[in-house]
Amino acid sequence: MPHARLPMALTEELVALVERTEPDPGPLPGIPDPTEDELRGLAARLLDAHRPAPLWLFAYGSLIWKPEVEHVEHVPATAPGWHRRFCMRLTRWRGTREVPGLMMALDRGGSCAGVVYRLPDADHHGQVTRLLLRETDGNPATNVPRWIQVATPRGPIRALAFVASPRGPAYAGRLPLPAVAATVARAAGHWGSCAQYLYNTVCKLEEHGIRDRNLWMLQALVAEEIRRLHLTRAA
Repeated sequence: MPHARLPMALTEELVALVERTEPDPGPLPGIPDPTEDELRGLAARLLDAHRPAPLWLFAYGSLIWKPEVEHVEHVPATAPGWHRRFCMRLTRWRGTREVPGLMMALDRGGSCAGVVYRLPDADHHGQVTRLLLRETDGNPATNVPRWIQVATPRGPIRALAFVASPRGPAYAGRLPLPAVAATVARAAGHWGSCAQYLYNTVCKLEEHGIRDRNLWMLQALVAEEIRRLHLTRAA
């Protein structure tokens, strides 16, 4: 049954109160950025493990509203055994060393409704390398590529996805929603704020007819926290 189209509590006006850009502090000591050669090698190994024809990419968060790669079509998809969760701690991108942020990744358990994009048939290696450059958070990485099986109206599809490694240095585990909201309402980095990231994701999911219950509760908590931090003080 379609969900009722209730308005979001988190608005552009509230996001603007916390939106800012911070200097990029660079990688943490001992966790360097992967080199281009390392990413190209990883892309080759991924394609050797599964020669896709065509190549599908499962999107559940920012890849829905900022795919970075060309796609020729998209269809709704569900990833059984995975769910989206703010489980990656960020000390750059949308956070700093002083005020770390959080990012979503696919974590084990449940199921996740999202979208699969079919990428052009040419230059699979180059396309996967660009995705790795965008999504890989360090070396060793916490956000790691993996082939997963997703369900679609066309039947099962094997798609490339990025999932959280519990052994990764940035893995934050299962955090209570109020703690996530407190972080998301405050953190920002050189890519902007966590609140903007959440707002864009929820809006785009809604456009695709996807209502993620946890994200919907989270956006309301973040809106309440931003109001408390910025509007209550002003009053």
